[in-house]
Amino acid sequence: MPDDNTPTIQPPNPDTRTPDLKMPAGATDCHCHVFGPGDVFPYHPNRFYTPHDASKELIRTVHDKLGLERAVIVQATCHYDDNSATMDCIASDPDRYRGIVMVLPEVAEEELDRLDKGGARGARFSFAQHLSGGKKPDFTKIRTVCEKMAPFGWHAVIYMEAHDVVEYADEIKSLPVPVAFDHMVRIHPDLGVDQPAFQLLLNFLKDSDAWVKITGAERLSVAGTPFHDVIPFAQSLIEAAPDRLLWGTDWPHPNIKGYMPNDGDLVDLLGLYVAGDEALLRKILVDNPARLYGFGS
Repeated sequence: MPDDNTPTIQPPNPDTRTPDLKMPAGATDCHCHVFGPGDVFPYHPNRFYTPHDASKELIRTVHDKLGLERAVIVQATCHYDDNSATMDCIASDPDRYRGIVMVLPEVAEEELDRLDKGGARGARFSFAQHLSGGKKPDFTKIRTVCEKMAPFGWHAVIYMEAHDVVEYADEIKSLPVPVAFDHMVRIHPDLGVDQPAFQLLLNFLKDSDAWVKITGAERLSVAGTPFHDVIPFAQSLIEAAPDRLLWGTDWPHPNIKGYMPNDGDLVDLLGLYVAGDEALLRKILVDNPARLYGFGS
């Protein structure tokens, strides 16, 4: 997409509300982004959207307001494989941050080593249709990257549509690294928890070392705010495999159509997912991220 024709997406809600849910010590936002600033870390010329700058200083302010002490910065497609902004944020507080990067199949081992030493713990493969232009996943390229990053103990973060997870189930299962699925694989709440893609996701959790991010309620909900139609799906995933679930804000919520959520509301929605179980909340927010991303080690 030409640089001067990319749509500019809306900025995050500027008035983050302090949530009612009290976060445990070490609580982690496992899915959030930094964008730019564009005059320091330029956006990719072939991006599908242009974001408002969302700096490392701003994300720290949001996390402090929410009670989140740690975060995983996920590389966004607007920066493509230039991980500079992500790695700069991690370097600003290496104890607080880890990262998920984007790399190409030809990436050199030396570059992976540099990213690993800088706090990267995995690579993301994004095939959501609104970002990929309808391009199908190329598992030959995905496998090449996974084989290169496996010695570093990294995992693959997969962002794709629910029906694609069904179609490519065998390829996903055969990858040589653990897999984490973004945003509950973009399930359709109006199809119910019995929909094939969601049942397959539950089976992945039960039968493999896959992880799932119970994130993106604001993207998935059909009913709209306060996104309660997503609760049965999050709770089914929690029941299936509480030791391999992650949660995050998805701040600054790129490509949200219409209502821009308040991250304080999303934190309180997590409280409904766990139904007041403080041990379960700590597992999802503290223990699971520490195990997957190496916080505290």
